[in-house]
Amino acid sequence: MELFVTGQPSSETNIPRSGWLQVHAAAVFAFLYLPIAVLILYSFNGQGVGGFPPHHLTLDWYRILFADSAIWDSVLNSLQVAIAAIAISLTFGIPAALALDRAQFPGKALFRRLVLLPLILPGIITGLSLLMLFNVAGAKLSLMTIILGHGTALISVATTEVFAGLQKLDRAQEEASLDLGANYWQTFWRITVPNLKLPIIGAALLIFTLSMDEIAVSFFLIGRDNTLPLEIWGRLRRGITPEINAISTIIFVFSLLTIVVWYRLRIRSEGPAEVGMELLEPAEVKAK
Repeated sequence: MELFVTGQPSSETNIPRSGWLQVHAAAVFAFLYLPIAVLILYSFNGQGVGGFPPHHLTLDWYRILFADSAIWDSVLNSLQVAIAAIAISLTFGIPAALALDRAQFPGKALFRRLVLLPLILPGIITGLSLLMLFNVAGAKLSLMTIILGHGTALISVATTEVFAGLQKLDRAQEEASLDLGANYWQTFWRITVPNLKLPIIGAALLIFTLSMDEIAVSFFLIGRDNTLPLEIWGRLRRGITPEINAISTIIFVFSLLTIVVWYRLRIRSEGPAEVGMELLEPAEVKAK
């Protein structure tokens, strides 16, 4: 604990003081982030994707990208799918989490495992099974089938996030509300939902990110309208172009801003000390 709070190594620990740990950490960070750095750098390279080191830095690829209507149509399609997937996943995921946390019924353990199963199923299985279902139902493949596919596949994400929030929820406020005369419905909307605001927002952001990135399920359910990952994949089959680097850079920046917004919301809700201790807990356990 002392090691992670004060930042000073304890004499009682057996952690070696040699520099190989720093070298190892630097190698891990390079392995994780060097490809992203190269992608961002080459999105400004005047010579496109070739040539090292890059020079003649320019914004021309971004100008070409903003004039590419096909890309922006696919971005709009992906945004529609992601927003609809959030609505579907939360609509079904929140009641499922409440049932897992508050209700006792036969087969609860099996229900919990079945709800979480899509998290570990390969996307190809989910996509293929949904394709067969839509074929049996006679549904025409379109943006709507992708929305239903993403919403179905990501219900488990909403369930796990909200269930984790319910596990941390202090039930005393709900009990006080019921003791003061509020019914269960009033208690749910005025006490439970406000206290679950952070897990619900976190689930929505996670579902949005996963839906924007989803390609396996979308591949089986796509109609005439491409989503952004499938548009990028289709263009990559003809080779990497600088516009792909530019749109990937924009997505990376957007994801980074989403993480910052999420972190600031957590700080505002829980306070920096609690968030910091939560981040330290795994390290503390390892230190012990």
